[in-house]
Amino acid sequence: MNLDILIVIIFALAGSFLSFFSGFGLGTLLLPAFMLFFPPELAITATAIVHMLNNIFKLYLVGKYADWSIVKYFGALSIVGALLGSWMLKVIPSDQVLKSYILFNKTFEITSIKVLIGLIVAGFAILETNASFKALKMDKKWMPIGGVVSGFFGGLSGHQGALRSAFLMKAGLTKEAFMGTRVVVACMVDTARIIVYSTFAFSAVGSLDKSLILIATAAAFTGAYLGNKWMQKKELDWINRFIQWTLIIFAVALILGWL
Repeated sequence: MNLDILIVIIFALAGSFLSFFSGFGLGTLLLPAFMLFFPPELAITATAIVHMLNNIFKLYLVGKYADWSIVKYFGALSIVGALLGSWMLKVIPSDQVLKSYILFNKTFEITSIKVLIGLIVAGFAILETNASFKALKMDKKWMPIGGVVSGFFGGLSGHQGALRSAFLMKAGLTKEAFMGTRVVVACMVDTARIIVYSTFAFSAVGSLDKSLILIATAAAFTGAYLGNKWMQKKELDWINRFIQWTLIIFAVALILGWL
C-alpha cells in the first residue's frame, strides 16, 4: 500500500474513533496528515470536506439524541463564529514569507499561515490533555460566547471540538444528548465554513488527489461506526499523551518551515 494512503487511513480512522472518547477529534488529527500533501488552506478545506461527510454519518448515528433547545441558539452563534474564522483564513496571505534560513544546505521558509496554524495546533494539543481544561465546565451564561468562539476556531482551522465540549458539558445533557447536540452543531459549523472556503479554495481542490479524500472519508466512517458501537469504553490517558506530543512536534516542524 502507498505510504501516503496508509498515513491518511490511520489519521482518519483514529481521529473519527477518538472523537467519541476524547477532545481529540477527526479534524485535529486529519489536518496534519493532509498538510503533508497539500498547502495549508487546501489541507484545511480537504479536512473540512471529510469532517462534514463524517459528521453527516455521525448525525445518522446519534443525531436523534440532540437537544434542539440548545442547538437553536448555540448552533446559530457557532455559525456566526465559523463565518468570521473562515473569512480570516481567506484574508491571511498564504505566500507571505516572514523569514527564510539555511539549514544543512537546504533553504527553509517561515510563512505567516503556517505559523498561525502551527500555533493553533500546538495550543489545542496542550489544552485538550490539560486536566484543568478537561474539568472545565463553563457556566451557562457564557454559552453564547462559547458558540461564537468555538465556531471561530472551527472556521479558521477546524479546531472546535474541545471548546464546544467545555461549554456543552455545563448544559445538563445526558451522554447521548451531549453527543447528538455536539454533532448537530458541528454539521452547522462545517456547512458555514465550507461555503466560505468555496469562494477561495475549491477552485484549487480540483487539482488535488481525490482518492485521498475518498479514502479518508471511508476510514472516518469506519472510525465513527466503531466509536459509536463502543461509546461506553473508557478514555486512555497514554493515548491522549502520545497524540499530544505528536501534534506538538508536527506544529513545531510546521512553524519552522520543515513541512
